[in-house]
Amino acid sequence: MGDVYTVGTVSLIVLPLIAAVLCVVLPLRREGTAILALASQVLPIFWLARTIVPDFPRDGSFKFETNRAWLEDLGIRFHVGMDGLSLVMVCLTVGVMTCAIGYAAWEGRFRGRGYYALLLLLEAALILVFTSRDLILFYVGFEAMLIPLYFLMGIWGGAERRRATVKFVVYTFIGTLLMLVGMIVVGLDAGTFDLAEIGTSDSRWVFGVFVLAFAIKAPLWPFHGWLPDAYRSAPPEVAAILSGIASKAGAYGFLRIVLPTFPEPVADFQWCLVGAALVGLVYGSLLAFRQPDARGVIAYSSIAQMSLISLGIFALNDRGATGASFQMVNHALLSAALFLLAGWVMHTTGQDAFDRLGGMARGRPILATVAIVIGVAALAVPGSSTFASEFLILLGAFESKAIVGVIASVAIVLAAMYMLRWISAVLHDREGVAVGDANPPELSSGALAAILPLVLAVLALSFYPFAVTDHLDASSSGLAVPAAEAAAP
Repeated sequence: MGDVYTVGTVSLIVLPLIAAVLCVVLPLRREGTAILALASQVLPIFWLARTIVPDFPRDGSFKFETNRAWLEDLGIRFHVGMDGLSLVMVCLTVGVMTCAIGYAAWEGRFRGRGYYALLLLLEAALILVFTSRDLILFYVGFEAMLIPLYFLMGIWGGAERRRATVKFVVYTFIGTLLMLVGMIVVGLDAGTFDLAEIGTSDSRWVFGVFVLAFAIKAPLWPFHGWLPDAYRSAPPEVAAILSGIASKAGAYGFLRIVLPTFPEPVADFQWCLVGAALVGLVYGSLLAFRQPDARGVIAYSSIAQMSLISLGIFALNDRGATGASFQMVNHALLSAALFLLAGWVMHTTGQDAFDRLGGMARGRPILATVAIVIGVAALAVPGSSTFASEFLILLGAFESKAIVGVIASVAIVLAAMYMLRWISAVLHDREGVAVGDANPPELSSGALAAILPLVLAVLALSFYPFAVTDHLDASSSGLAVPAAEAAAP
C-alpha cells in the first residue's frame, strides 16, 4: 500500500504533462488531438473513482504522499500529498478540465495541438497547487498557471484579448512576486519550506503579501480589476476553468497557508477581511445584476461568490470553513456550466448581449431544462447543494458576529436578482434579433455532452452533499483552528 500512496499524487501531475507532450509531437489532425486530450482524462478519472476516493480517510490526514529532496541545499523538497480538501479540489480540477476539453473539441479550436497541450499543462499546474506540501513547490504551480493562461487568452481569446491578457498577467505577476518574497522570509525563519514544519509567523507584512496574492487570484474586491475583461475575452472553456478552478487556488491558499501559518495576524485583521468580503459580496451582486450580457453577469457574480467563500473562511469557525470549502465546489460546477452554456449561445447566435437574445426556450426543451436547473441551483433554493453550502457559511457568519450574518443574508438575496434576470433574458423574454436571424438549433451533441456532467454533478450533490462534506469537514475545520484560537477572547 505504501508504494501506491507514493506514486499516486505524482501520477496525477505527470499524466497531463505526458499527454501535453504527445499532443505536440504526434502528427495528428485537430480531431485526433482532441480525442487524445480527452482520452488522457480517462485514467485519472478511473484511478480517482476506483482507487483513491472509496477508501480515502476522513480524518484530515494526508495520504498518497511523495516527499523527496529536490533542491537540498536550499531546503526545498518535492513534497506532495492529499488530504480531504486536496482530494476534492483535484477531483474538481479533473472533472471541469474534462468538460472544458470536450467543449473545445465541439467548437473545433484552431491550432489544436498547441491549444490542447496548453489546457493539459494548466491542469498539471492546478493539481500541483492543490497537492503541494512545500511552499516553493506551491509557488511553482501557482506561477506555472500563468504560462498556459497567457497563451490561451492571448491567442484564442476575443477581440479585446490583448488588453485582457496584459491586465491579467500584470495583476497576477505582481501578487505572486511579492508572495515569493514572503515565502523566502517564512522559509528562512523556519529553516524549512515544508508546510508541515514551518510553524507559525507573526509578521504582518508577510501575511499581507500572501493575502494580496490570493485576493488577486480569487479575485476579491478591490483587486478584481483584471476579471471582467478576462472572463469576457477568454474562450468559454478557458473562462470556465478560470472561474471554476483557477480562482479557487486563491481561496485554497487562504485555507491551506494563511490560516494555519499566520494565526495572530489573521485574528488581528479578521474584521477587515470580513468587511472586505461583505463589500465584495454586495458590490459583485449589484454589478452582476446591471450587466448587459450573459458572460458579464457570470463574471461579476464570481466576485460575489468568491467574497462569500472568503466570508466563510474568515469567520474562523468549523461551519464557516466547511461551508466555504463546499461552496468552492458548488461555484466551480455552476460557473463552469454557465460559461459553457453562454459560450454555446454565443457560438450559435453570434451574440451574448441580452437585448439581442431572448425567447430561446421556445422549441428547445433541452436547453431550457439545462439552463433552469443550473439557474435554480445557483439561486440556492432549499434542497440544492448551494443551499447547504451557503447555509453553513451563514451559520458560521452568525456564530462569528450576528450583524455579519444579517448583512450576508441580505446580500445573498441579491443573487436571486441577477440569476433570474439571466434566465429570463436568455430563455423567456421576447425573441431577440440574433435569435430570430440565426435560428439556433437545440442544445445537443458535443456541447450538451460537455455541459451535462457538470449539471449531473450539481444534482448528485444536491441529493447527497455528504459525499463531499465528509471529506472536507475534518481538513477545513482543522486549518481554521489556529486562527480561531488566536481570535478567541
